[in-house]
Amino acid sequence: MFHVKLPGQDAIARQADERLVTRRIALPRRRVEHPLRQVTKRVVIALLVLVATALIVYADRGGYTDNSDQSMDLLDCFYYATVTLSTTGYGDITPVSDGARLTNIFLITPLRVLFLIILVGTTLEVLTERTREEWRLNRWRATLREHTVVIGFGTKGRSAIETVCSTGLKKEQVVVVDPSSKVIEAATSYGFAGVLGDATRSDVLLRAEVQKARQIIIATQRDDTAVLVALTARQLNRKAKIVAAVREEENAPLLKQSGADAVITSASAAGRLLGLSVLSPSAGMVMEDLIHQGSGLDIVERPVIKAEVGKGVRETDDLVVSVVRGHRVLGYDDPAVGKLQLMDRLITIVRVTPHTQVAPDMRPLPQD
Repeated sequence: MFHVKLPGQDAIARQADERLVTRRIALPRRRVEHPLRQVTKRVVIALLVLVATALIVYADRGGYTDNSDQSMDLLDCFYYATVTLSTTGYGDITPVSDGARLTNIFLITPLRVLFLIILVGTTLEVLTERTREEWRLNRWRATLREHTVVIGFGTKGRSAIETVCSTGLKKEQVVVVDPSSKVIEAATSYGFAGVLGDATRSDVLLRAEVQKARQIIIATQRDDTAVLVALTARQLNRKAKIVAAVREEENAPLLKQSGADAVITSASAAGRLLGLSVLSPSAGMVMEDLIHQGSGLDIVERPVIKAEVGKGVRETDDLVVSVVRGHRVLGYDDPAVGKLQLMDRLITIVRVTPHTQVAPDMRPLPQD
């Protein structure tokens, strides 16, 4: 819907747009035609049926009689076809010959049934569309558990969720929250459910079922917005893993205090990767490979298997870079690692090919 904005009315228009789009949940749409196109197509088919019926009657017009003037022209044929297909049947034009009556039995009657099916089907579909959407929405809410909520579907949000999905997360388990209707349309086109609204508001996050989420990814455009979202999300869900991105490194401690388990400084991370690529292009390529999940080298977290218990870090088949033990993350060369224990978790570098899929455990890392 487009509005002509006069000077000084931008804020009012934005508030009006927010009121119009608030409380919307967009589920991924099935590949169906636009409702207007469906109705237009059915109207065209109904008109074709009407024309076909009129031409059939006109071809056998000698077998019909018109009580008004005893003759049948093309207009009379269209009139008869109209009242016949609509089951009105005034009786002023009737088939009198055997051929005309057989034509009514074997041709006109099936066309009448087809005409009614088209009209009734269109009406029922229009009437049941809202009910079907409500049923889908209620079913979606009832079955959604342990899902991932993505706040912001810009470059960072899309990249983050693509990485998570490459490890086996189903698209049905992802809910995108964004204040832009165009962004939500893009998210649903990817196959994700979308909630349109301001994620700093608890009612918007509740529509995304954030209280039942397992992971929350905050990828907003502004750091202050990320802080408010983290505060609201943590208040609604005490157990979820919250990962957030900030632009400025000085805002990272504030975001952690707001409830984020992990904070990524996007500007600093990009700058470090640029600097590394300048100093060592090969090292930059390796880091780029590690960042892109699902191909080449990947960093994954996995539990220690029984065969590895009691062994040293270098005795495992995988390239281990860190060991997660209790509330600590120990480097591979930390003397405190010693022998691997059954409750340890390993952070390893593995090679992924197109024929293999690595699905690391998605449980949150313990935090100090």
